[in-house]
Amino acid sequence: MKVSDILRVKGNTLFTVSPDQPLAHAVETMAERDIGSLVVMEFGDLVGMLTFREVIQAVVANGGSVGTRLVRSVMDDAPLTCTPETEIDEVRRMMLGRHARYMPVLNGKQLMGVISFYDVAKTVVDAQDFENRMLKAYIRDWPSEDGPKAS
Repeated sequence: MKVSDILRVKGNTLFTVSPDQPLAHAVETMAERDIGSLVVMEFGDLVGMLTFREVIQAVVANGGSVGTRLVRSVMDDAPLTCTPETEIDEVRRMMLGRHARYMPVLNGKQLMGVISFYDVAKTVVDAQDFENRMLKAYIRDWPSEDGPKAS
């Protein structure tokens, strides 16, 4: 399976933010949309990723509030990325290696979507469930070794 399989099911609704927007505005968008990440775009290019992890770190560093900080000051400016052709197992390894929960999907420089660790896990579980059902059906329909019984 590939990332394109996840995007096909998930759709391509994207939420982005500019690096020079106030962090408070980005947090408000994340809360309103019930999303855990925003892709940070500048002049049409991906320049970072803002997740609840960076927001929480900024809030703690600022004594419990987001203050007047800009997205640029707290975003991950080197997020993991993948392409639609990246295999799901590779994405899983990459995300586990960096403890990343969200990964932008790029086709060249074009942003195609964002996949989450949840999306990857759900895809793997769904594939395993399907394979399990197929194997059980195959076993249930297994031909008898004795052949047909004579009457």
